Amino acid sequence: MNFVECHEEPIHIPGYIQSFGYLIGIDAESHSITFFSKNIEDIFKIESSEELFGKKLTDFPEAFNSIINSDIFKSLPDFTRRDNETFFNKIFIESEQYHFSAFRNKGNIFLEFEKVIVNPDKQITNKYDNFYIVENEQEIWDQLLNILSKIVNYDRMMVYKFMMDGSGKVVAEKTNDNLESYLGLHYPESDIPIQARELYLKKRKRIFSNVHAEPVPLLSKMKESIDLTYSTSRAMSPIHGQYIKNSGASSSFSVSIIIDDYLWGLVTCQNSEPKHIDLEDRVQAGIFTALASNAFSSFKSKSDLNYRLQLNEEVLRLKAEFLKHDTLLESLTENKAELRNLLDADGLAVIADEYTIMDGITPDPSAIENITKWAHGNIEDNIYLSRSFLKDYGQQLGLDERAAGVVIYFMERNKNNVLIWFRKEFDEHINWAGNPEKKIEVVNNDGEEKMMVSPRTSFKIFTEDIKGSSKRWSSRNILALQAVRDLILEALHKDYNTIKRLNDELKKVNEELDSFSYTISHDLGTPLTVMKLNAQMLLKTLIDESEKSRNKINSIIEEIDNMAEMMHDVLQLSRAKHSEIQLEKLETLQTIEKICENAKITFGTPKSEVIIKACPEVLADKTMLHQVFLNIINNAIKYSSQQEKPVVVIEGTEQGETVIYRISDNGIGIPEENKHKMFKIFNRMDNAKKFKGNGVGLSIVHRIMKRIGGNVEYESSPEGTSFILTFKKP
Repeated sequence: MNFVECHEEPIHIPGYIQSFGYLIGIDAESHSITFFSKNIEDIFKIESSEELFGKKLTDFPEAFNSIINSDIFKSLPDFTRRDNETFFNKIFIESEQYHFSAFRNKGNIFLEFEKVIVNPDKQITNKYDNFYIVENEQEIWDQLLNILSKIVNYDRMMVYKFMMDGSGKVVAEKTNDNLESYLGLHYPESDIPIQARELYLKKRKRIFSNVHAEPVPLLSKMKESIDLTYSTSRAMSPIHGQYIKNSGASSSFSVSIIIDDYLWGLVTCQNSEPKHIDLEDRVQAGIFTALASNAFSSFKSKSDLNYRLQLNEEVLRLKAEFLKHDTLLESLTENKAELRNLLDADGLAVIADEYTIMDGITPDPSAIENITKWAHGNIEDNIYLSRSFLKDYGQQLGLDERAAGVVIYFMERNKNNVLIWFRKEFDEHINWAGNPEKKIEVVNNDGEEKMMVSPRTSFKIFTEDIKGSSKRWSSRNILALQAVRDLILEALHKDYNTIKRLNDELKKVNEELDSFSYTISHDLGTPLTVMKLNAQMLLKTLIDESEKSRNKINSIIEEIDNMAEMMHDVLQLSRAKHSEIQLEKLETLQTIEKICENAKITFGTPKSEVIIKACPEVLADKTMLHQVFLNIINNAIKYSSQQEKPVVVIEGTEQGETVIYRISDNGIGIPEENKHKMFKIFNRMDNAKKFKGNGVGLSIVHRIMKRIGGNVEYESSPEGTSFILTFKKP
């Protein structure tokens, strides 16, 4: 037993036509008759249909006189030079007037006939220009249905829009007063499967006059099936016919809505009673639908152009902001809110240089790390979009409602520089026209049993709750993403060229700067000492002077000390880069204990509790090791000194071939917005202004750890900070 899916049904070769039509097929080269519908005997006087095969119409001048003398037949070679181009005419057959159409397809010329039907109630409007002065797209479709109702006047007329997933939605409707409205209802993809949509793109008008009428078989001696794709009277598939019957309709008519060569949707009409629409009226309906489609395309183009102009202005402004910063990371960080808003996202994560900077509503850092790792392993392209990320990967990656939808953009994959936009879960309810779940039934087709999808029997509203998804990422969001990508690529290109151009100069300047650091630290030391001594002597002579004068002198002495300390730190930073190093096995406990005791005295915090746990040996340079612990421990004690119970914990552990020291405090913590620039020289946190310092210490630590083959990282929260020092194991 075979199983036939909706999209596998060969609806273009049914072997039948509808009863309103008559069809004759002739060979495109010899014009001999190759196939015809059985019912041509009803309008043409033929003694035996069998005698037609292999003969020409001109061999039967009496029977086919009206065809032979028609303008189309006389000029058939001219009218059928191109495939699928249809030409119309009217002819009389036995005193009855018929529409006569001809087109060529796959080596055959199709000659179709259908009786002319006069519609006395037809009203034709000349207000087609109104399509182009509407203010919104909904008005275009409503106006189209009003016009078509005067031409075809079916019980129910709808504009059906195809969604991105292949399903459809009724976006406009005009019905008789006694019918239930379908406006806003969704239809599953299986209602109009992919091969049906392909036919709607090729054959843009489709009518089923009477779904209850028996189809008319085609008679042919050809081995291959006859392709009726472009035939007006092509019979409907059994599944489609049953579907229309289940909906309560007896007749249907549809016109394709083509936007920019894409099947945007359909005008679909249903009538409770059998009803045939004259060919001229169907053509008229197609013309007005094409006008409305063009008007919609024009409206959409204007709207998109306005959006693009607005987007360009925003991107130009953003580009100006990017130029204010030295690095791409700084540009992204300082403009993170604007980048988030460009895509109408709820949150944004900037992952670069081992930092994660977040804005808006985002998942936790651990979840962002999981998403980033997943992206590296599963995404080949640089851009990835999903509105159902939570539903698809939520359990696997430990996500919550804040990451229902994502856009992932790899700026530089090899450097783990990534932007991730987030949209939170959207509580979506879809109203379907009946339960969209497929049902299977067994049918007998020419003695062969087949399992086929059975059309649903009820179109009662069925509400589905969609979980784990966000609002859809629109085409405008994609345009904005592309604009951001171009901006970042431009910034990366600029940075690359700048770095390449300045690299040699920077090396030279660094050498001069290091030399200058040595010189200035040494040469300015003596005059600073003299200035301090003179200031102290002057202070002693001002015993009788005002308090204000003494404070000024004390301020001078304090600033001299600050300058001396800064010069010392700059000198240490330069030495950390260029001094000769000698790596050896070093004990750390005595060094740490001595630094801790001195720090409590230096910062006046005898109440600080310093807990020193295991201190394993490390491989390092003795002088540089002292500098590292001095700076980190001093910071820990200094920045926790104003807590009610300041605590610093120092502990080393061995992990494989490394030794890891963790120095933790319960101090002021590091604000999120400062984390990406912690190791830059002269950088000071906003919440550290009340503490003495110049922002050089962490730069020294960072430089030393790199030189001795180690690393420095940190973790921070409002409850305190932990610095993690990684050394090689001796």
